[in-house]
Amino acid sequence: MCSSDLFSLTDVYGADEAFVTGTFAGVAPVTEIDGRKISDARGPMVERLQNLYRELIARDVAACKLPA
Repeated sequence: MCSSDLFSLTDVYGADEAFVTGTFAGVAPVTEIDGRKISDARGPMVERLQNLYRELIARDVAACKLPA
């Protein structure tokens, strides 16, 4: 399930993966919430989102060429 709606802690505890986003960290995996293990490390969805985010940043930086 992938959702941006409101969710309960029960939903989170049953998640296969969890992540947080921000302008500085991009997409960061969450491995534990309230002492409960969600996952050991980043899962396939977090890895995919991180790669897509990096590609987007690379395109944006390449498009912002400084004048010579």
